[in-house]
Amino acid sequence: MLKFSQLVTKHVKFIITIWVILFVTLAFFAIQLPQKLEGDGFSVDGDHNKVMIELSKTFDLPEKSIIVLFEKKSNTEIEEILSNLKEVKEIHSVTSPIENNQLHKDDYSYAILNFGKEVDDYNSIVEKIREILVDEKGVSITGEPVISKDINVASQKDLASAEAIGLPIAIIVLLLAFGTIMASLLPIIIGAVSVVTALGTLTLLGSSFNLSIFILNIVPMLGLALSIDFALLFINRYREERTHSSIEDSVRVTIQTAGRSIIFSAVCVMIGLGAMAVIQVEIFQNIALGGTIAVFLAVLSGITLLPSLLIVLGDRLNKGRILRVKPVATYWRTFAGFVMKHPVSIIIVSLVILGVGMVPLRDMELNIPSADSLPTSYESRQAYDQLQETFDYGKDASVILLAERKEGWEDEEALQQIFDIQQKLLEDPLVTKVENIFTTAGVESVEMWQIAQQNPQTAEMLKTVKENFIQDNQMFLTLTLDAESTSTEAQDWVREWKDKDLGVDFALAGHPKFNQEIFDEISNKIFIAVAIILVTTFIILMIAFRSLLIPLKAILMNIIGLGSAFGILVYLFQYGHLGLDESTIALIIPVIVFCLVFGLSMDYEVFLISRIQEEYQKGVSNTKATVDGLVSTSKIITSAALIMIVITGAFAFTDVLPVKQIGVGIAIAVAIDATIIRLMLVPSLMKLLGDWNWWIPFIKNKRQ
Repeated sequence: MLKFSQLVTKHVKFIITIWVILFVTLAFFAIQLPQKLEGDGFSVDGDHNKVMIELSKTFDLPEKSIIVLFEKKSNTEIEEILSNLKEVKEIHSVTSPIENNQLHKDDYSYAILNFGKEVDDYNSIVEKIREILVDEKGVSITGEPVISKDINVASQKDLASAEAIGLPIAIIVLLLAFGTIMASLLPIIIGAVSVVTALGTLTLLGSSFNLSIFILNIVPMLGLALSIDFALLFINRYREERTHSSIEDSVRVTIQTAGRSIIFSAVCVMIGLGAMAVIQVEIFQNIALGGTIAVFLAVLSGITLLPSLLIVLGDRLNKGRILRVKPVATYWRTFAGFVMKHPVSIIIVSLVILGVGMVPLRDMELNIPSADSLPTSYESRQAYDQLQETFDYGKDASVILLAERKEGWEDEEALQQIFDIQQKLLEDPLVTKVENIFTTAGVESVEMWQIAQQNPQTAEMLKTVKENFIQDNQMFLTLTLDAESTSTEAQDWVREWKDKDLGVDFALAGHPKFNQEIFDEISNKIFIAVAIILVTTFIILMIAFRSLLIPLKAILMNIIGLGSAFGILVYLFQYGHLGLDESTIALIIPVIVFCLVFGLSMDYEVFLISRIQEEYQKGVSNTKATVDGLVSTSKIITSAALIMIVITGAFAFTDVLPVKQIGVGIAIAVAIDATIIRLMLVPSLMKLLGDWNWWIPFIKNKRQ
């Protein structure tokens, strides 16, 4: 770090120029990012996707659909509206309630607009349809493309709302920490540069990757909070050094000390993010990519741009003082002394509090978010809810079975095989209906089919039916389960049936299959991701602090703190407390919050232990080093945590439910970590373990 610090202080103008060019260039691309985001990121390369692609390609079945809901509309009015929608050339076919009585009930009817595989941009299609229907009262649209677009719009509004709430409070916290306007604005500037360059980079990568709409919130949330945290630590250490050294010397020492801590912290966060990429679900890979870029740029700007600006500003950093920041070391020393005197009591009380927080964890229910991600004020959410209420839309799970037979499906043996599959399915108590060539044609056996084929009057009809379900060596059928499509029961059914022996190669698709693949991919890979995080974090902290016990304690404390945070999240959202509506926890929340917060919480571990280690290596006792380290870092850890809580917690006031849960989850976990864990449990354990904290086999810690 010595050579790097010298390099930075020698090339200040060059570094600032490069960052200005990067910022201006990437800002141009950053504003284009929302147009490149589509879908919620819940996609896995499994049987469901493969079957749906094959059905679209071979059977010309629609790939996506938009539903038009009519309230109190006559057939004539519906026909006129659907006729107007023919202006949208991308519509592949229309299923009308005029032709299908099942799409009409009470005062409501709905039509299904089907789209083929050639459609790339559904956002523009949704806009066209809304323009056509803008003056139509009692007509609304919903469906996956519409919900996806609305979540995108809501996410942009949420980001603006969260920034409007979080940034002013963050500035106030910085003012309380530094007392001057310039010192308080500098972390915000660094945060803005990091976020804008990260979003611009993602835009450039958007042509190579499918980007989820949720990264529009998560990347700025993470990038801004970390950038401000890093800058806060850096400026605080710089001001300490500036009391007895020149500007350039202070910057060099700060890069070597605080800069080193920032790098270790960022590496821990990036490990947590990178581990998510093990889970082959699009949203996790998006967040891993976007989050890693944001963290990398946050630390890069924190150790290059920030020190360069500090040198340029010089003592003007302290201009514009509006608060006289009083030293609070006395209060923290009193607190540290109390912790050192009562370590066992503090450990017991802390663990009891965290244990109580964990209690609701046993009731956690996970789901894959869909229309319920949107607030009820959105038309697409209202229409979807009405479909569920009136038509029991999605209540019965629909599954598609696609079978491949090398010899084709034209001979008698093939017909018998189709009929046998049908009968085997109907024998299952959960299957209520099967739609295939036999049930659609109203034929009850292979023999009846052959007789009907010999009749010229019915042969043509059978041929049409056959073409609908059979093409070359591919045959599909649909079946209905007596279970909700999102239920565990439906997932268990497809999980069990995918391994059945039907005498032919086959694959399943449909909403239950989609859910099952997502759940299984996460449950099968989460332990690998966690193992990567734990092992690599242990190794990094062991190298950083030359200790075995410190990384073990850090990992254990993080797991306990996160368990308590998840329990509180269940209490708030699932139980519906503090004015929140009752809702299940989005499936992505435990994974994202664990991976993010495990890395984020290491910030405070590194900040605290680094200072304790500095003091210990000067030759003082472990207890005194712990007290001095706690006194010198407690204020900055509290301020940094408060900023993280404010930036992420501001998303509690947003509309998109998964984003709200992520923001609240991170805020709770950071609050627990920065208070109970970092200020109480860690110092207490440092006191109890004494010099054993710094023990590592075959290596002797250097002390003066």
